[in-house]
Amino acid sequence: MPDQPQAPAEELTGVRRLLLAETDPPRLTDEQTAAVERRWEEAVAANPALFDGPTVVCAGLEWKDSHTLLLTWYRATYRLYLLRLDPVHAVHAPSVFVSVGQPTDDGRLLVGRMASSTAHSGRWQLPGGTIEPPEAGAALDLECLRRHAARELAEEIGREAVTEDLELWTVTRGDKGNVGVHFRAPACPAEALTEQFTQLVAAENAGGVPLCLWSRETGVRWVGEPCSMAG
Repeated sequence: MPDQPQAPAEELTGVRRLLLAETDPPRLTDEQTAAVERRWEEAVAANPALFDGPTVVCAGLEWKDSHTLLLTWYRATYRLYLLRLDPVHAVHAPSVFVSVGQPTDDGRLLVGRMASSTAHSGRWQLPGGTIEPPEAGAALDLECLRRHAARELAEEIGREAVTEDLELWTVTRGDKGNVGVHFRAPACPAEALTEQFTQLVAAENAGGVPLCLWSRETGVRWVGEPCSMAG
């Protein structure tokens, strides 16, 4: 499944306005179609829990002016990402994800550790996840990304943030081309964040809800110095 890029990532500094435009997906050759189907069958055989859900793929990034970045995207499903690994029929298909920088009131930054069931077990990262496209005919815009980021924050650490309070922080591009749109949440005391995470774990355990991609055993941690998230 698509993953967030490993640091370091190129920061596209100066982005104050992010535009998104949908385009048609590239046409795969018959050989590429056969290769992706074969790889998907193999992946499902190894892990029957895999789900070929809808996803957003970056088709290009273009500066419109010194502060406006245009992200062109198309609709696909997760199986397309497997074709990136094919030595003969590979396609360039960068994923698009959001993350949330959640600072504490003393300026540190909350991170979580990837669970053992994930492809990058043990890696520390910000709350976030890959983007799903809107319904056919609906536009994908910055507000959609902001709502997705708020949902990731609630699902991963139990923090209910007002969507409108999430500010565009920065945009990054990883070494594989994956694009990250990062938001900044209002500061919150570390004790309150720990309590919210504890309540989320308790609710999951009581209701038998599947655990998210973060390790519940490790808990959350804080990194950085005051005030690493200052605007």
